[in-house]
Amino acid sequence: MNCFPIFTLLLVRKMALLSAMKGKLISVIGDEDTCVGFLLGGVGEINKNRHPNFMVVDKNTAVSEIEDCFKRFIKRDDIDIILINQNYAELIRHVIDSHTAPTPAVLEIPSKDHPYDASKDSILRRAKGMFNPEDMIANRG
Repeated sequence: MNCFPIFTLLLVRKMALLSAMKGKLISVIGDEDTCVGFLLGGVGEINKNRHPNFMVVDKNTAVSEIEDCFKRFIKRDDIDIILINQNYAELIRHVIDSHTAPTPAVLEIPSKDHPYDASKDSILRRAKGMFNPEDMIANRG
């Protein structure tokens, strides 16, 4: 099982509590180890329609299932944040890139077998494009 550092679990727990206070959830699309780690951190919920806010992806999961789950999470008004293993985000990149609304926020995270690669993260690329480092330096003086 993927062992999350204790501070990561505590941070996720705090995020889950803050979202819960607002009545909003964090959702997870990831491998079994990732989902179990976040579920142990208190992220797991089932809504009134009996739909969970997480999806465990394995080698037999079709790309269309991941895509459909992501689209369902985007449409749910009780979800504020979607966490997705970056290797699965790559499989549905066209869908993630078409999501431009501020919420739910989409965060790509590493898995134990696939380290995080910032160059593949479309959300991070978009955020970098919003700021010019030279403007930041000029505004300090």
